[in-house]
Amino acid sequence: MDALKQQPVKQPDSECNYNTDGYEGEGAEDGKSQDGSETLPYIDESPTMSPQLCVAQGPDGEVISPTPPEGLHEGDLEKGLEMKKLVLSGFLTSEEIYINQLEALQLPLRPLKATATTSQPVLTMQQIDTIFYKIQDILEIHKEFFDALLPSIQQWDEKVTVGHLFKKLASQLGVYKAFVDNYKIALETAEKCSQANMQFQKISENLKVKGPKDSKDCTTVSMEALLYKPIDRVTRSTLVLHDLLKHTPKDHPDFPLLQDALRISQNFLSSINEEIDPRRTAVTTPKGEARQLVKDGFLVEVSESSRKLRHVFLFTDLLLCAKMKKTSVGRHQQYECKWYIPLADLTFQTPDDSDPCPSIQVLPEHEIEEMKMKISVLKNDIQKEKKAPKGQNRAERLRKKMNEQESWLLLHSPTIPFRVHNKHGKSFLFLLSSDYERSEWRESIQKLQKKDLQVCILTTYELQVLTNSCVKLRTVHNIPVTGNKDDEESSGLYGFLHVIVHSAKGFKESANLYCTLEVDSFGYFVSKAKTRVFRDTTEPLWNEEFEIELEGSQYLRILCYEKCYDKSMLNKDDNEIVDKIMGKGQVQLDPQTVQSKNWQVDVIEMNGIKVEFSMKFTSRDLSLKRTPSKKQSGVFGVKINVVTKRERSKVPYIVRQCIEEVEKRGIDEVGIYRISGVATDIQALKSAFDTNTKDILVMLSDMDINAIAGTLKLYFRELPEPLLTDRLYPAFMEGIALSDPAAKENCMMHLLRTLPDPNIMTFLTLLEHLKRVAEKEPVNKMSLHNLATVFGPTLLRPSESESVKGQHITSASDIWSHDVMAQVQVLLYYLQHPPISFAELKRNTLYFSTDV
Repeated sequence: MDALKQQPVKQPDSECNYNTDGYEGEGAEDGKSQDGSETLPYIDESPTMSPQLCVAQGPDGEVISPTPPEGLHEGDLEKGLEMKKLVLSGFLTSEEIYINQLEALQLPLRPLKATATTSQPVLTMQQIDTIFYKIQDILEIHKEFFDALLPSIQQWDEKVTVGHLFKKLASQLGVYKAFVDNYKIALETAEKCSQANMQFQKISENLKVKGPKDSKDCTTVSMEALLYKPIDRVTRSTLVLHDLLKHTPKDHPDFPLLQDALRISQNFLSSINEEIDPRRTAVTTPKGEARQLVKDGFLVEVSESSRKLRHVFLFTDLLLCAKMKKTSVGRHQQYECKWYIPLADLTFQTPDDSDPCPSIQVLPEHEIEEMKMKISVLKNDIQKEKKAPKGQNRAERLRKKMNEQESWLLLHSPTIPFRVHNKHGKSFLFLLSSDYERSEWRESIQKLQKKDLQVCILTTYELQVLTNSCVKLRTVHNIPVTGNKDDEESSGLYGFLHVIVHSAKGFKESANLYCTLEVDSFGYFVSKAKTRVFRDTTEPLWNEEFEIELEGSQYLRILCYEKCYDKSMLNKDDNEIVDKIMGKGQVQLDPQTVQSKNWQVDVIEMNGIKVEFSMKFTSRDLSLKRTPSKKQSGVFGVKINVVTKRERSKVPYIVRQCIEEVEKRGIDEVGIYRISGVATDIQALKSAFDTNTKDILVMLSDMDINAIAGTLKLYFRELPEPLLTDRLYPAFMEGIALSDPAAKENCMMHLLRTLPDPNIMTFLTLLEHLKRVAEKEPVNKMSLHNLATVFGPTLLRPSESESVKGQHITSASDIWSHDVMAQVQVLLYYLQHPPISFAELKRNTLYFSTDV
C-alpha cells in the first residue's frame, strides 16, 4: 500500500474526465468537448516515475477500492444505455491510441535484433529483451480486445454485452504484473544504453506515434514516456468499468460480468501496489547524498519493559525510530529521534545468544474484549448525539474519549514480536498485530539490503535534519483510530464472512503448504482461520470453508506458508517455530460486492503464486435468525426437550460427545472455540448427528478438533429458540444490570430455576466444560471472558418480536454493542460463579415464585 501514498490520485467519480490518451469520459460526444470544441487526442508525456497504478486513497493515504456503482433503475434505462455507448466509444478511441503507442515502442525492435548478431550491435539481445520485455504480449492482448469490442459498438443495441470482454482482459493482468516487476530495470537499461550509444539515443528519443485512423498526424515521443503507458493503463480500464457499471441496469446480463471484471482489476491494483517500489521522496543530506523514504508506519516498541507507540521510517540506507514531540497549539508537528540503525549493520538474527529478550507485558484477553465493548458503545452514543439537537458538543467529548480508548487498544493488542539488531550495538523489539505486517517490514528491509550499502554514521546535525524532514516525508499521518476518519467512511462489516480457500498454483518446488486468514478489527489485524497443511505438493487443493466473525472489518488478508518441522528454527522471541511466508495478499470487503447472496469467486496473486478463494457475507442479525427444522427426526433445529425425550437423556447426545472429544484432545488447542473449523467438516458432522450414523464416534476421533468445537457451537446456534429461551431473555438482561450483588444473585439463580429441566441440565453441563477449558488458559489462551464472548450471543438472543418492540437496533454495529455486551456478561456471571448443581437449584425452587 505504501507505494501509493506519495502520489496524488484522481478519485474515480461521476464527474471525472479522463483527458489523457483520448478518452474524454462523460460529456464527451463524437470527439467534441463539453463546450462543443473539437478535441484532439493528446499523448501524456508523463515524467518517468516508479510504477504507480493509481487507486483511490483515504485521508491517511490508505488504499481504498472505489465502491462499485449500484446500476440503473428502470426509469433511466434508455438514457443509461446511451451513456454506456458513449463511455465505450470514448474508451475505444483511447484503446486505439494505446495500441498505436505500443506499436511505436515495438517499431525499432526488428532492426535492433537484426544488428544484435552483427559485429557492431546497437544493443545486445539481453538488453533488447530487458527493455522490450512483455511489450509484444501486451500489444497482442489489446489488439484482440479492440477487435472484439469494435463490432459491439458498431452494432449497438440494448442487448449488447461487453462484460465478458472486460473480464477476459482483467484475467490477463498477469502480463502487466511481469511488466511492472521488470519496469525499473528496463528504464535503467534504456538509460545506460542511451548514454553508451548515440545511435540508440537518437532512436529512443524520436519514436513516432500514429494518430487515429482518419488522422495523418504523428507525434514524436520518447521511449521513456512510452514505457510508462502500460503502468497507467490498468487504472484507466478500472475507472471505465466504474462508469460502465453506473450506466448498466442491475438486471442486464452485462452487470455481473462488469462487476467481476472490476473486482479482479481492483484486487490486481491493490496487490501490485504492495509489491512495487514506491515513488520515493528524496532527502538531500548536507554531504549532497540522496536518501529516500521507502516505508513508514506506527509500531509498538517495547522499551524499558513498557509499550510505546513509535513512528518508524525506513529509508534507503537506515531504519529510524521516532516519537512525536508534544507541541503547543498552532505549532508545527515535530519528531524526536529515539534511535536509528544503518541497514548495513541491521540484522534479524540475535548477534549474541545471551542477549536477553525483554519481558513483554501481555494484558488478559478479557480486558482487551471489554475495551472493544466500551468503544462500540461509544460509537453508537456518538451517532445518537449527532442526530440530537445541540448534541454536537457532547458528541465531540465522546469522540475524544473514544480516541483515547482506541489508542489504548492499539497499544496493548499487538503480541507478535519483530526484533531488529544492530551488529555493533543494541537490539530493539516491536510488537505487531499481524504476521502480514511483520513480513512486509522484513521484506522491505531485506530488499534494500541486497544493494551495496555503505554504513552511514550521522552527525548530530545530520540526524536532526533527517528527523525534521520526517513530518514532510511521512506517508502515514495518523494512527488508525475512528476519530481520524471521516464520518462518511465505511464503518466496516459486522457479521459473518464465509470463505472457501480452494487451491493455490505457482510453486516451483514441492512443499508442505497451508494458508491463514486475517481480518481487520478496531484498527488492527487478527488471524481468524487456518487451513490444514497440504503435504509435499506444488498444487495444494484445500477446498476448506471457514466462517469468520467480522467486527467492523474492511479487509481480508490471505497468507500462504510453508510449514517448517525443524525444531532448530525456534524463534527465541516468541518460542515458536517460524514457518516461511511464501506469499501474501489482501482484498477489500466492499459491502456492495460482498453482501450478495451468491459466492464471489476471486484470485489473489502473491509473488507469482495464485490462491483461489470464494467468499460471501451474512449480517449478524440474519445469521442468528433461528429456523426450526422441518424434520423432527434429527437434532439440529429441533427443540431440546424433543431431542432429550427421544434419546431418554438429560443432555443431548451431540452435546455430550462433542464436549468429551474436546476435553480428550482439544483442551490444549490454542484458540479452541475461537478459531474456525472447516465448514465442510462441520457440515459432515452435522449430517452424521442428524441421521444418527453408526460411525459417528469414529468420525469424531478422526476429525479436526476445531470442526468438533464448531459443530457444538452450530448446534446451539440452530436451536429453534436459544438455550436460555426467548421468554426469559428480557429478564436476563434486567438481572445482569442490577447493581446490588445480593439482588443480582437471587435474580440470576431464580432465572436458571425457571428454565425447563433439559435446558438447565444442558446449560450446567456446558458451564462446567467451559470452566475446565478456561483452567488451561496459559496453554490454550481461552479465558472465561473469551469463552463468554464466543458462546454468550449464541445461548442468549432476543426474539424477533422483542427486537422490533425495543427499536434499539439501528445499525449493524448496534447489534454488536447493545445486545452482545449484555449477553456476554450474563454467561460470564455464571462462569465466574461457584459450582451450581441441578439438585440444589431444584431444592430452592420452593422458596421462590415461579412467576417472572
